[in-house]
Amino acid sequence: MKENRKLQEVDLYRPIQRYFSLEGYEVYGEVRDCDIVAVKEDELVIIELKLTLSVDLLIQAAKRQRLTDKVYIAIPKPNNRMNSKQWSDKFHLIKRLELGLIVVSFPGNDPRADILIHPAPFNRKTGASRQKKKREAILKEISGRSADFNVGGSNRRKIMTAYKENCIQIACFLENRGPLSPKALIQMGTGDKTPSILTKNYYGWFERIKRGTYIISDKGKLEVKEYTELSNYYLQKLTSI
Repeated sequence: MKENRKLQEVDLYRPIQRYFSLEGYEVYGEVRDCDIVAVKEDELVIIELKLTLSVDLLIQAAKRQRLTDKVYIAIPKPNNRMNSKQWSDKFHLIKRLELGLIVVSFPGNDPRADILIHPAPFNRKTGASRQKKKREAILKEISGRSADFNVGGSNRRKIMTAYKENCIQIACFLENRGPLSPKALIQMGTGDKTPSILTKNYYGWFERIKRGTYIISDKGKLEVKEYTELSNYYLQKLTSI
């Protein structure tokens, strides 16, 4: 490929053709809307070419799976590292779709095609124990929340977690009832993590005035006001205690 010329999809064809030809396939370009078709005995391979990995490319390749299980997508090898978290997620999606991935690099005048992923059935049980832990963590987080105080898709708003909600509950009880011990707070329903929350004081909302007795700090009084809906919820619970 000549230097300073903008890369085109057709530049991917020859190195891929050479790769599959060396593997014993007969290779053809542009066959009934398929970019590349490779045939060996009864085996049919389809390769779709694009300059970038896009949703359109994945959709196009998924449609080709109606014709054969052996469908690859092919793109130029990216300049950025392919062992990044971003590419790890992309690899997972490609495998999830049971597609193959070919990258074409252009070192000097000798372009080369490399297969990074072969089409294969996706095994959902792979890493099941790790996924089970993540699932349990999600369910545990939900069980620790009293309601939905977050907006899905938020990335610049403060996120309400079960831990933070627990801190707000403790702060509300201290502000309303005055100095309390961890044991008294637990009896009021703040949960087993109360001693740890008070000791760590992650948000700076609590003050220990003497051994085993805490109050809400000025910072806590000010910042808890930002969570009016949740504060009112816990104050209503407090009236029934």
